Amino acid sequence: MKRSFYLILVGSLILLPLLVLTGPSFINPFRMDKIQWTILIRIRLPRTAVAVLMGGALGASGAVLQGFLRNPLADPYILGLSAGAAFVATIAILTGLLTFGVFTIPLLSFVGAVCSGVLVGLMAYRKGGILPERLLLAGVGLGFLFSSALMLLLTISSDEGLRRAIHWVFGDLSMADWSLLPYGLILIGTGFFIAMGRAKSLNALMLGDEVAHSLGFNPYRERLLLFLSVSLMTASSVSLGGIVGFVGLVVPHMVRFFVGADSRKVIPFSALMGGVLLCLSDTLGRTVFAPTEVPSGLITSILGAPYFLYLLRRRDILGG
Repeated sequence: MKRSFYLILVGSLILLPLLVLTGPSFINPFRMDKIQWTILIRIRLPRTAVAVLMGGALGASGAVLQGFLRNPLADPYILGLSAGAAFVATIAILTGLLTFGVFTIPLLSFVGAVCSGVLVGLMAYRKGGILPERLLLAGVGLGFLFSSALMLLLTISSDEGLRRAIHWVFGDLSMADWSLLPYGLILIGTGFFIAMGRAKSLNALMLGDEVAHSLGFNPYRERLLLFLSVSLMTASSVSLGGIVGFVGLVVPHMVRFFVGADSRKVIPFSALMGGVLLCLSDTLGRTVFAPTEVPSGLITSILGAPYFLYLLRRRDILGG
């Protein structure tokens, strides 16, 4: 592991608390009044915690997907989970259906993502296992279907609720709440530990099915478990705060540049860097154009796209 990555790691750990204190107004931790303390505890901290969970889930999911699909352009949202979640959540937002209070949108979006994942898995399942090519094509096809349905909903809807729906679709963390954290921790944590438990098999799958089989791994079984972990992390991330692009695509490439291709290192460090990137994007989104708040997903795309093009220019990430 390169020394420069240790510097980035330490810098990330220092940056996180600074991002918590930064906003439309900076909070001095040594001179807080009652109002600032309330803002810190009830708004800034839960929002940062949700951003860390979401970014960590997307970073780790991207690392897993790019590995077992053997595709450097693979992204957590390529499976169509986000489109399914956004479609169901948008229906709830536009109709004002809030039966379960603050849990309504996360719950319905999670259901939508899980249903999309099941459909993609069923379409990709063949010959006793999940085939990477079919998984990729099924995800893209289903994603286009749900995205088209979502655009139709937004086109025919009235102004009321439309702004909130658009904000959520592009990654809105303004509804972050302490009550969401246990739910996110359990589901994202489960997916993350499944991925870490299969990191060795993921290394083998990256070398090909024949190599994986010769090392004692069942490629079909391992892909099924890895697909389950990615589905849990991605679905939970989308349900917490909407669609945040480029984190799952760019972060694993950044991490591999420093630590190599070993999934046992790439997955956890992608989770850490993904969390930091989303926290940074959320802070920029609520401060640069204050009092107007820009969705975090737009900021990550603005930051991620140029860096991805830089990587493409400097390093042949396509392997050609």
